[in-house]
Amino acid sequence: MYKGKQIGVVVTAYDEAAFVGRVIETVPDYVDRIYAVDDASPDESWDVIRRVADRINEAAAAEDAEVELAVTDGGDERRVVPIRHDENRGYGAAVKTGYRRAAEDGLDVVAVMNGDGQMDPDILDRIIDPIVTGEADYAKGNRLVSPTDRAEMSTFRFVGNALLTGLSKFASGYWSIGDPQNGYTAISVETIEALDLDEITDQYGFLNHILTHLNVAGFRVADVPMTAVYGDEESSIRYVPFVRYVSMLLLRSFLWRLKTTYVARSFNPAVVYYAAGSVGLAGGLAGLVGSAARAARGEEGFTGGIASFVAALLGVVSLGTAIRLDAEENESLESPCDEREATVERVRDHDRDRDERAPTQSIE
Repeated sequence: MYKGKQIGVVVTAYDEAAFVGRVIETVPDYVDRIYAVDDASPDESWDVIRRVADRINEAAAAEDAEVELAVTDGGDERRVVPIRHDENRGYGAAVKTGYRRAAEDGLDVVAVMNGDGQMDPDILDRIIDPIVTGEADYAKGNRLVSPTDRAEMSTFRFVGNALLTGLSKFASGYWSIGDPQNGYTAISVETIEALDLDEITDQYGFLNHILTHLNVAGFRVADVPMTAVYGDEESSIRYVPFVRYVSMLLLRSFLWRLKTTYVARSFNPAVVYYAAGSVGLAGGLAGLVGSAARAARGEEGFTGGIASFVAALLGVVSLGTAIRLDAEENESLESPCDEREATVERVRDHDRDRDERAPTQSIE
């Protein structure tokens, strides 16, 4: 129990035998239920999960620890609930399995900690606080807020993440939310129950895709500054297919969001500016390339080049107007914690206060 709310944590695992056990063991005591979901790992992840779960559940029962939930009749009363997919279904499917089980058990807030050990359990309270306090319906970590937070992130990771952040802003409509690939998240059970989880991808693009669905459903999202942590774990993501898949997913998400919110539900001129801007910029750039090619062959291309430049410029202006209108429309769905400097300072104060607390003090 945390501040009067029942907390669940979904621990996802795929080829994480070396890390997942430690992740489960270090989940804070105020968490009521841990759903350890193995996505049909080919390594020994499932054996590790069951072994650690048995040890924790037996110790809790023997000590009569105050970790049991007031669940519905017939609910699972173990603190650690091991779940295994019969076949590999993808990261998103593992998260959704945990979400559904948590909703069935009547929890209030559900966080996600991946089994690779990159998510510091000491800041879990920071991740769930926006949901517990009612500030937001969905919260996520952000490692890109300050240079200090992203110090351990390689240039390759940072550039790729920054690119996906930009694309995700267009797709989701959350223009002040960053680091969409960050899987350290929290969500209210009411939000889980309101979302159509079957319509959200089962693959690694889940984290980007769910943001679009949250926006269309009108849910508030909060960014929580955190530090990037990397160890000896190796990512199972193949980056070229991943970027290609997620880019197409985000394009489809963007078009679906505009159609649903700005055409079918109620008209917003942003959709017109997006269309005009895209056509103008694409046509203008294509014209400039053609004019340059004709000029290289010694042919007349000056007039066409001027017209293409004007078209491209108008396209940029139209896209800028579309983004402004889109951001204004969605501003109310973004938590005030996106005020970066104030948030970072608040987080640092929070960490100092936590470090000064006695190790035996519990949070309830």
